Amino acid sequence: MAGVVEATKDDFRDLIAEGVVLVDVWGPSCAPCLALMPHVAALAEQRAADLRVVKVEAPKARRLCMELNVMGLPAFLLFRDGEEVARLAEPDLGPARLDSWLDDALHIS
Repeated sequence: MAGVVEATKDDFRDLIAEGVVLVDVWGPSCAPCLALMPHVAALAEQRAADLRVVKVEAPKARRLCMELNVMGLPAFLLFRDGEEVARLAEPDLGPARLDSWLDDALHIS
């Protein structure tokens, strides 16, 4: 499945249940989140064979963010078959750091 899938609290668990899934937790008032959006969309296309990309808009899914223990944005969570295997949450996150983290996380997970 290519492209980015928007998740809600209702379908989130189904979306991460199988395979490798990168979850982008973002907010409309988070400048780094907005700056990373085009890069995340490109990642979804480039890595479609390896992983699915799911976005969660934090203000619309506050309870889910609490369940996931997301304390700041942007936050990226990597799931394998429904289990979280890696997490990246840095306020000044840029594309190069995200790529590096994802490459490392995919190799260790």
